[in-house]
Amino acid sequence: MSPKAVLAPVFVQVLLTFGLLLWTGRARFAAARAGAVTLKDISLGERTWPAPVQQVSNAFGNQFELPVLFYVLTGFALATGKADHLFVGLAWLFVLTRIVHAGIYATGNVVIRRFQAFLAGAVVLMAMWLIFAVRILLA
Repeated sequence: MSPKAVLAPVFVQVLLTFGLLLWTGRARFAAARAGAVTLKDISLGERTWPAPVQQVSNAFGNQFELPVLFYVLTGFALATGKADHLFVGLAWLFVLTRIVHAGIYATGNVVIRRFQAFLAGAVVLMAMWLIFAVRILLA
């Protein structure tokens, strides 16, 4: 499988992360400008941001949790030549679940739907790791 095909889902995941970063910044500046928070309110943490701002911020922060294992696995799969069509298909599925999860979190934040999207992504990523490990250990 070509590096371009393997890295395409990674690029989309990175784009999602940067998109959420920009959305978070815009939401925070808008809230501060509107007087919803003061600098003193937010100087020691993020708990005093209005809920919609916190939702987007949390969606951004989540991109540094489960996706880290995706990035590492993709690097390993490329380095070992174990990235095939199945790997790329599962990678796209994982990224799709992350987009859905972030969309739910940053907008309506229906917790059960958000959890379902998270769980789907976690299961896909676990399957990716299991398949990779078996291919490496049994090679």
